[in-house]
Amino acid sequence: MTDALFLAELDDPRPGDEIALAGDEGRHAVAVRRIRVGERILLADGVGTAVRGPVLTTDKSSLTMRVEEVLHTPADALRFVAAQALAKGDRAELAVEMLTEIGVDEVVPWQAARSIVKWVPDRAERHLARWRASAREATKQSRRFRVPVVTVPMSTRELALRIPETALTLILHESATRKLTDVQLPERGDVMIVVGPEGGIAPEELDELTAAGGVPVRISEGVLRTSTAGVVALAELHAVEQLALAGKL
Repeated sequence: MTDALFLAELDDPRPGDEIALAGDEGRHAVAVRRIRVGERILLADGVGTAVRGPVLTTDKSSLTMRVEEVLHTPADALRFVAAQALAKGDRAELAVEMLTEIGVDEVVPWQAARSIVKWVPDRAERHLARWRASAREATKQSRRFRVPVVTVPMSTRELALRIPETALTLILHESATRKLTDVQLPERGDVMIVVGPEGGIAPEELDELTAAGGVPVRISEGVLRTSTAGVVALAELHAVEQLALAGKL
């Protein structure tokens, strides 16, 4: 059975240390997951370090574990960023969840012209908190040690200004002639994928993002939902990256 993972603050942990898990994570561990004394768990700090070891004590809302092993996930030379258009219902949150599971490093909520959902100021913080919670929960579910950064929402103009800061920006668009799998990835830096809303990326937005340096690409012969398009694209990018590292591209 895979060890359950919880998020915690870790301060230079060493084997033999005893670490307490309290607060919401502690309550979830003992009251929901029903973690018991003797079970082995993982605690991760969300930025690449984790510890593994047995639970020593529990009460109604916390536990203490002993560190047997300290684990590190070093940052990769390539960072994958997903600019995810806002979508109705839970589709955008589902996208954040799946992107996290597959290894995205950063998610940018994008207020696209054709997004049905609008994050008005008095509700933006609530929506953003839900996206960040989805990223945290998916990090734990997938046993990853790094929680993706979920930024504040960006307009199309702000997104265009971000493009020159990346090593490569790929715009997912059904009319693109170039396949994503034909793209040569840079050796390092941010690779951003831009995922449009259910209504697609507006022509004027495509022009603005392309003028800023974005490259339109397609990932399939059909049109995917906004909740799955970014996930498919990121999976393809990971495959391209692995082939390049293996010297097969």
